Amino acid sequence: MTEVVAALIWDQDRFLICQRPANKMRALLWEFVGGKVEPEETKAQALIRECREELAVTISVGDVFMEVLHEYPDMTVHLTLFHAAIAEGTPQKLEHNDIRWITVREIPEYSFCPADTDILARLQGGI
Repeated sequence: MTEVVAALIWDQDRFLICQRPANKMRALLWEFVGGKVEPEETKAQALIRECREELAVTISVGDVFMEVLHEYPDMTVHLTLFHAAIAEGTPQKLEHNDIRWITVREIPEYSFCPADTDILARLQGGI
């Protein structure tokens, strides 16, 4: 099982989503910023590192919003989504195809990674 962390970053009524690169698995699907936890790293440390690498921002990590276990054909992920806030910097597209700030109402307009389905439902008030 692969430990993955992600950040739920809000800017007033909008939250940040990132579009996966065309050359990676689940190409061009949308997701929350984050990535795999490396050995010897806490989940919070991994999330801070990933946000720095992918968006060039420093974040403060808050409480866990939700945890999800999802089986993809190529891997099983244990995804921990944290509340987070940008402490320093402005998000930049360093690794993603695109980044956007969207409202909860706009969720249906985007194709997200399957592991995010329950998270999105909770954001929309379904869970």
